[in-house]
Amino acid sequence: MQAGNLAELKPLLEEFVSRTENRYKELRLPDTVAELNDLREKLQDPSMWEDDSKKDKVREIQSRISLLEKKVLSWSELRQTLADSLEYLEIGLMEKEEGMLAELLEKISAAEKEYDRLDLESLLRDPDDASNAYLNIHPGAGGTESQDWADMLYRAYTRWAEKNGFETVLLDYQEGEEAGIKNVTLLIKGPNAFGYLKAENGVHRLVRISPFDSNKRRHTSFTSVHVSPEVSEDVGIEVLDKDLRIDTYRASGAGGQHINKTESAVRITHMPTGIVVACQTERSQIQNRATAMDMLRARLYEMAREEKEREIESKSGERKDISWGNQIRSYVFHPYSMVKDLRTGHETSQVQAVMDGDFSPFIDAFLRGVRRNVTDE
Repeated sequence: MQAGNLAELKPLLEEFVSRTENRYKELRLPDTVAELNDLREKLQDPSMWEDDSKKDKVREIQSRISLLEKKVLSWSELRQTLADSLEYLEIGLMEKEEGMLAELLEKISAAEKEYDRLDLESLLRDPDDASNAYLNIHPGAGGTESQDWADMLYRAYTRWAEKNGFETVLLDYQEGEEAGIKNVTLLIKGPNAFGYLKAENGVHRLVRISPFDSNKRRHTSFTSVHVSPEVSEDVGIEVLDKDLRIDTYRASGAGGQHINKTESAVRITHMPTGIVVACQTERSQIQNRATAMDMLRARLYEMAREEKEREIESKSGERKDISWGNQIRSYVFHPYSMVKDLRTGHETSQVQAVMDGDFSPFIDAFLRGVRRNVTDE
């Protein structure tokens, strides 16, 4: 927001206040407040705490309350900030204090960023959006080239998580023979992790001068990124022992760290679907197996959901061929610099920023594009 004086700023601020109030109503936040009060009242019932069979229900209500409180509080604070700014502006106009302009512009600029953040967060309406996310990165055909590209994406998503306040837990890491990785699985923990990262689900294409080619030729590499929501054990997904092939192996972490002398790492293959999950983060084989089963249950849950809701593109978890024509995004390092999302058209020449974890503009464009598509329908 730009203005040369307080008089010019007033209509701009009033428009911002009006836009915020309209969005507040569109999101039916007054109804959210009513729901929040109802949930709090339910927890006042002594029977909810005395009956052991209701413990899961209590945890569910508490989780819902926490989510709604954060949502309502954030919008309430934004509305209050804008109301205070408008009142401050009126005082400045009355007293002809143009020196207040810089302070107001700074405060309104911060409010605009918060509005954009909350508006984007409001697009995460699916119940699974609030969940933690399993992020699996797997290189396509191409050997060292693709494995190095997978490793680059692994570092980039780790940096994105750090910048946005998410916790990352390394569950499985398989090094390539010469460089890069054969496979890596992360658990990204934090509010709305899946809601944001589902935008990254698909094949990512890299074009560059290969550092592994002595003739300095240009190479194209593909890597698949697969994102699933973390789900609870009671989601109704049945996994039969006869459908599983369970392999154990020695664990070895990134850079050769955490090498075990025993076969504590676990790889589970679900024979009917071909889904493979692995975990080596714990020294105990039992714990690794339990975590791998959680990952498998999440993948099967997502597959079942997609079968029912194939028309919703944002939930697509199909593992397409990791090759030309199936990519969602292209990263070009040579002969020019550009990262372009083929679904939304969003692009940037700041390739290094993206590789340092700046995926947020692409996630933003994807989520807003989904909202436009839903609105158009």
